[in-house]
Order: sequence, then C-alpha cells, then structure tokens
Amino acid sequence: MIVIMKANATKEQVDSIIKRVKKEGLDVQINQGKDHVVIGLLGDTRKMQDVAFNSYEGVENTVRISNTYKLTSREFHPQDTVVDVDGVKIGNGEFVTMAGPCSIEGLDQIRECARIAKAGGAQILRGGAFKPRTSPYAFQGLEEEGLKYIRQAADELGMKVITEVMDEGHIDMVAEYSDILQIGARNMQNFKLLASVGKTGKPIGLKRGISGTIDEWLNAAEYIAVQNNNNVIFIERGIRTYETATRNTFDLSAVPLIKKLSHFPIIVDPSHGTGIWDLVPPMARAGVAAGADGMIVEIHPDPANAWSDGPQSLNEKTYMKMMKEVQIMEKAMKEINSL
Repeated sequence: MIVIMKANATKEQVDSIIKRVKKEGLDVQINQGKDHVVIGLLGDTRKMQDVAFNSYEGVENTVRISNTYKLTSREFHPQDTVVDVDGVKIGNGEFVTMAGPCSIEGLDQIRECARIAKAGGAQILRGGAFKPRTSPYAFQGLEEEGLKYIRQAADELGMKVITEVMDEGHIDMVAEYSDILQIGARNMQNFKLLASVGKTGKPIGLKRGISGTIDEWLNAAEYIAVQNNNNVIFIERGIRTYETATRNTFDLSAVPLIKKLSHFPIIVDPSHGTGIWDLVPPMARAGVAAGADGMIVEIHPDPANAWSDGPQSLNEKTYMKMMKEVQIMEKAMKEINSL
C-alpha cells in the first residue's frame, strides 16, 4: 500500500501518517516526488486495510499495490531513478558503457583493457576478481590482488569500477575497491547477500538469474531497496532456455518491461547474452534500440588466450567498431524519442 499526499501537504500532515503506520508495527519509506510525497508502507499491510487514510488531512489518495515488490515498483516511484556512480549517471537518458575482461589476469592485462575500454568511450571498467565458475577446476580469480589491480587501472584513467561480490564475507573488501557491487546471475536469489549489499548504500548491479523470471528479478531488487538503498541497476544477461546455439537466450523484451514495471535503470549484457563475440555488436545495437540505459561488455587484448570467456570477448578492433555503431544508434534513438 502507498499513501499519496497532496502537493501542498505539510510536514505535520506527512508525519501524522507515518506515526499512524508505525503505531501498527509497520515501517515506511518516503519518496519525495516532483509534485507529491509518496509514503510506502512496509510489512504486513493487511492490518491497515480498514484504516481510512483518505480522511486524514493532506492525503490525496491511497493505492493498494498487489505485487510484492513495492519499493521497486513504478507505482511507488513514478519518476525514473538515476543512479549516480560518483559522477557517472545511469538512467538519465545517456547510454553508459561498462567494459573490461571477464577475469583480471594481472596488472598489465587490466591496464591494457582499461586503455581500450576508455578509448572506445566506456566510463566504467569491469573485471572479475572473484569468479563463480561451473567447474571447481576452472580459474577462480585473483581475489584481493585482482581488486587492487582493477582499482589502480581505473584510477589511472579516471574510470569507475564494477566487480562481482560472491558472498557476505567479501562485501567489505570488494566495496573498498569498487564503485558498483555486482550480484551475479547465480546469486540473484541469495537473499542474505542481497540484504547485506543493500546495507552498504553503494550502487548495486543486479544480474538476472540464469532462469530467473521478471517477477523474481524485481523481488530480488526489493531485498536491496528495503535496506533504504535506491541505487539498483538491473542487468539483463540472458536466460537459460532449450536453445543451444547461443550461450543464453538474450531477452531484450525485458528492457521495456522492466522500465514499465520499475523506476530503476536497466543495462544489457550482450556478451553473456550470446556467448559469441560476433553476435555481441548487433545485440548491443539492439539493446540501445530497446531503450537500455547502458551496457556491460567483455573485452580482452588477446581473446584467444583469455583465461576465461575468450569466445565472447571483443578485441580492440571489434570493440572500437561496435562503439561507433552504438553511438550512431544512440543518436538515432534520441531523435526517435523526440518525435
């Protein structure tokens, strides 16, 4: 349930609603919109069903939200949320690119990746220090050493960092070196981890689960938002279907659907979405056309010898060409949206 206050509602009138809600043992979250204050009721709202909020002074309307993701819902927060990553804004109408290798292999490698990423227009450097691999024998990452390398490489070029945190025990360490904490597909429904990263207040890149439904994905975001963290970035990275020609099935319909249902920005991951490097550029262009707020892609100076995900990584030449195409598509979409 949400309570929408009138445009001229006073602080005392807002406080009276909050006091009434908390008297019943529920909590609230406030959304200060452009014209209205919206009060979201958190908890079992069934006990509030018979409360006549419309009779309170300053109340314009009450809305019962039937879905379980209240704070993530656009009903609670009609205006788009812009996630500010230390000056890099995601969701404000500009297409933001995050690029880098699947795995951080060493300082020289991540520096070279950063150089390529920055030259193509990326503002955020990606790279895995902790790697969740299907096989226990596969490379698992350089851990804190890798975090130090990616932070150094990003700082040298004035870039931000996104990297994955895999468990609660690593949150403080990863948060020290990164600007965006990424939750990988395998952890989308690791609810304790979601709540814990939410408490950091840092921007969270929430990847869609391997077989995650839209509803499950939105509820995963709710675990972060309920910690009073409104810095969620959805990442569509494809889902597992019966198709075997590509690594995953890249669900681009998720982009406009998430934008319809939620106020948080969404970016696309055509690298994991396809798993094949020459499919990445057309899917990146398609992501722009679908309305994504940005993308995250894998690049490597020498994909043939990458320690992980070489087949889906772009080299410098293919990355640069793709970024030019994306810029053309972005300009075209701005013209279309202005019609």
